[in-house]
Amino acid sequence: MIDPQFGTIPRDARILVLFDEIYRTQSMTRAAAQLDLSQPTASIWLAKLRHEWHDPLFVRTSTGMRPTPRADALIGPVREALALLRRLSGDTPGFDPTSAFRNFRICMTDASHVTMLPRLLAVMRASGSEVRLDALPISAATAHMLESGDADLALGFVPGLGAGFYAQQLYMQDFICLVNAKHPRIGSTFTGRAYREEAHIGILSSASYPMLQSALKSQRINRRVQLELPGFLGVTAIVSSTDLIATVPRIIGEELARAGSVRVFPCPVKVPSFPVKQYWHTRYHHDPGIRWLRDVCAKLFMQASPTRVRSKSAA
Repeated sequence: MIDPQFGTIPRDARILVLFDEIYRTQSMTRAAAQLDLSQPTASIWLAKLRHEWHDPLFVRTSTGMRPTPRADALIGPVREALALLRRLSGDTPGFDPTSAFRNFRICMTDASHVTMLPRLLAVMRASGSEVRLDALPISAATAHMLESGDADLALGFVPGLGAGFYAQQLYMQDFICLVNAKHPRIGSTFTGRAYREEAHIGILSSASYPMLQSALKSQRINRRVQLELPGFLGVTAIVSSTDLIATVPRIIGEELARAGSVRVFPCPVKVPSFPVKQYWHTRYHHDPGIRWLRDVCAKLFMQASPTRVRSKSAA
């Protein structure tokens, strides 16, 4: 039986599909199973590629078959060649999550581990999916990872991506403030004056943190940040046991407030809302697996009014 990923790709080019699958799965066994190849056949094909390209291409490590720098350099052209062959043959391979051994890598903040990841996992597990997810941090390397294929998707607020990326808005976020339910100076209302006078927590992992800082600076509001945290872990415990204020995106803030003696107030100073989107590189726009993942995320997280997918020239 020929796996649907082979489709009508010319026989001599099918060896490149194996290369792509080994790169994706970091496993010879998984790649062979995905393509319905015997292990000996897969080994022979890989040996041919190694001989042709004068490089080991993949090296066994404790974490799987890791690509060499030569393989990293080849994966982009190989995928582009496979996509072209499929378009020429009129073949559009499908993706079946219940049988595909696919390891998706999604860049997201630690807040998304709370607000998005549980829902995404619940859908996949309920469908009997064989898909595995790796959550990676959003960082300065995110654009390169999406372009190189080291990451498949980014979820969140990722300003500054250049040309060659697609973005689809999922929902808008505004800011709220978390305050100790027994705060000694804040009662039923939280004013702009109190915001300026009270001490605050700064949460560095939030991709929107620089935007918050910029908005405050433009209003000449100099917050007294008494504590900086690398992420959202610990925010609830600290707010509920001190008089510090946390200004956070609404969805993660409402989740955090459920876990402690915390009250939620609208942010009393003007801070712009920001879009939460999913991002991917144009090189993988037609990848069946990544297209399936994008569709799942859109159905789970997109607000009632659908938003247009657009190619990004700038964030």
